[in-house]
Amino acid sequence: MEHLTAALRLSGGLGEGCVREVVVESSRPTLLSRIIRLRLTYDRTGVAPSSLILKTALPDRVAGIFDPGRKEVEFYTQVAPMRSTRLVPRCFEAVWDPNTKWWHLLLEDLTDSHFIATRWPLPPTMEQCERMLHALAGFHAEWWDHSSLGTSIGTWLDADAIDELMQRFGKHFETFTDRLGDRLPRERRDLYERFLDAAPRLFSRYHSHRNLSLVHGDAHVWNYFLPRDSGDDIRLFDWDAWRIGVASNDLAYMMATHWYPDRRRRMERVLLDHYHAALTAHGVCDYDRRALEDDYRLSALLQMMTPVWQAAIDLPPVIWWSHLERILLAVDDLSCRDLLV
Repeated sequence: MEHLTAALRLSGGLGEGCVREVVVESSRPTLLSRIIRLRLTYDRTGVAPSSLILKTALPDRVAGIFDPGRKEVEFYTQVAPMRSTRLVPRCFEAVWDPNTKWWHLLLEDLTDSHFIATRWPLPPTMEQCERMLHALAGFHAEWWDHSSLGTSIGTWLDADAIDELMQRFGKHFETFTDRLGDRLPRERRDLYERFLDAAPRLFSRYHSHRNLSLVHGDAHVWNYFLPRDSGDDIRLFDWDAWRIGVASNDLAYMMATHWYPDRRRRMERVLLDHYHAALTAHGVCDYDRRALEDDYRLSALLQMMTPVWQAAIDLPPVIWWSHLERILLAVDDLSCRDLLV
């Protein structure tokens, strides 16, 4: 309780008084973390949160090919304080220990004020998707070609870093193909091999350092919290994959990777129109609708990497198998193979 009192005071969440009692109201594991809802009481009345969300590491997820939690702690300590809008939950404490790789976040509890649109894997309505993308466009616009990108916020990957990344991906793809056997037909393996050969050219869009922003990196529809009062106070959760990148990567992950062809074909173009209009309304210039279309196709092609990475970090096949099927269907629908020529 002393630690909570100190953390709340340091973050401006508590003035006078101390935390007197903490009760765990709920605790549940996710794929990569544990979410705990804490109920707090104080030794005197005042303005202070009556509950908090403690997000922390899973014991069997503190090591691997990446450091779970590290990037999210970095986001809340470096990026979130610079934002002028409230797209993220308020963070009262963010800690990552480089020695033990243990981490935790103390976050604003949105349980009573917000909700997740649907229970996974059901998709949201068109109206809900439009609201999500409007909020996402605001985030992208705020960081669009921002002068701090690659200096104080995020890191630019140079050609050598991209090459090293793709070499690691290639090794994981070999493991992936061995695991799947004939469930990954020769034609699909050939497509991935062509993709690996074309990778240096495909990443030239990123190396342009133009019309780029911060991307969420995991912006599926179940990471959005919608306000119960139907207002505009939409929040995005799970920032552990944020990075500098092409903004359409978030759109392709949301739609091309997660939606089956019929829904995607009906809604994709309308939602891209809506996103582009919102991006323009938020002040992004010299980025026309055709540029977004070109970026989206490239992002869909790059999403071929997602199921391989997800399998590599030992996410269950119920997650990445459907992603593999859907993204390869989207690659064909959007004529993404033409980008490999």
